[in-house]
Amino acid sequence: MKLPKTAHTSQPWRVHELTRDFDLEDVWALPTPGGPDDFPRLVRQFVEGDTSDNPSRAARVLFAIRWKLGKLFGWDDPDSGLGTRVETLRDRLPADLRDAPPGPAFEGVPFTTVYLTDTEWVAEIANKTVHGVLHLGWVQSEDGGYRGQMAVLVKPNGLLGKAYMLGIAPLRHLIVYPAMIRGIGQKWRTRT
Repeated sequence: MKLPKTAHTSQPWRVHELTRDFDLEDVWALPTPGGPDDFPRLVRQFVEGDTSDNPSRAARVLFAIRWKLGKLFGWDDPDSGLGTRVETLRDRLPADLRDAPPGPAFEGVPFTTVYLTDTEWVAEIANKTVHGVLHLGWVQSEDGGYRGQMAVLVKPNGLLGKAYMLGIAPLRHLIVYPAMIRGIGQKWRTRT
């Protein structure tokens, strides 16, 4: 379920101090009911995922098109990513987060883990279109339990990045995120 941006901004997340120059694009409640100690399980589930295993055929097709366009136009070339075109958020971390293990690495998507705490996990991606941040948080739900919450923050790269974000907005909201969130819920339930 899509949430208001205040569901993210009102939380005392550490990510706020690192992403003041990013735009908060989306906040979603994840169908991952659990207890206070289940957050590591959600993070593991996320890093094991892949755009090719999305339960929605339409979302899989859109991701495949995006990766092909990226290759064709050089959007994802190594010189356009983290440590080259943009500095990684790890360079902005305060000492306590920088010195801690960053958390698990992704297996099937070009994101890089930035940091992990008991209730937050941050990963980032950079290419010629955007510098993007994926934030997962573990929040207390209204019924007293806990659930995951996902936020996406973006810093577009010039006019190309702004046009790209504008162009994919309807696809993100109507196809990609709803399918991804359904898939997260399905995996969560089958592994309970």
